[in-house]
Amino acid sequence: METSALKAKAAQIRMDLLTMIHGAKTGHTGGSLSNTDILTALYYRVMKIDPARPKWEERDRFMASKGHSVESLWCILADRGFIPKEELKTFSQFGTRLIGHPNNKVPGIEMNTGALGHGLAISVGMALAAKRDNKSYRVFCLMGDGEQAEGSVWEAAMAGAHYKLDNLVGIIDRNRLQISGSTEDVMGLEPLEEKWAAFGWNVVSIDGNDMDALVNAFEAVPTVPGKPTLVMANTVKGKGVSFAENVPHWHHHVPNDEQLQHALAELSAELERYQQEGQVR
Repeated sequence: METSALKAKAAQIRMDLLTMIHGAKTGHTGGSLSNTDILTALYYRVMKIDPARPKWEERDRFMASKGHSVESLWCILADRGFIPKEELKTFSQFGTRLIGHPNNKVPGIEMNTGALGHGLAISVGMALAAKRDNKSYRVFCLMGDGEQAEGSVWEAAMAGAHYKLDNLVGIIDRNRLQISGSTEDVMGLEPLEEKWAAFGWNVVSIDGNDMDALVNAFEAVPTVPGKPTLVMANTVKGKGVSFAENVPHWHHHVPNDEQLQHALAELSAELERYQQEGQVR
């Protein structure tokens, strides 16, 4: 997909996830909105995947370490054909596969995640396996910025650098808000880029809601031979919905009927604008 089509797709995924959360009356809204552009770039442009063969040995791997923001991922897996779109209506309902965190009973999910701090360690193992088996696939691991307070993240970071895993990409959804407020008030992270660099990673800092920047960063991997890459994706929590942007309350707030219609109208206008942009090009 060209970037104008990717932007339009991200707007549609945001509409889908809001509708899904509204119907289920539960979900992590803010973080799913902030990471939608990241996942759209990966699943529609960058990653080597085949929905018809979710266990294809040569596939790129995606690990949602930030497991609570799964809503955007469910919508993308449905849109890509890993699961039926109708199944989105079962989100968080009794007996569903589409629970509030990634569930590997669903095609396209590598591992159950949810307890923060585990995804990067698993991703290190996957990337190391690729190296030892002479496989060309890459491993992408999405983390939250609040998750950086977990000690296991930094153990995994050391291991990734030690084994020179240049097929590993860590991504931080740096929206600067977590469930209890600002990340810097809860547990100060800065200077975060310098910390990752000190742990031996090549750090690329971008606007994480800029599709061109995302595609360029991900497609450049391995950026530095022999080093894993950390993409610091500076995002806006609640991105795309004016009344939810940068509002901590929307970490897991569910839109009411009126808010849903307002949000869908905003996103529909954005979708139309990007579609027109693509036609002009």
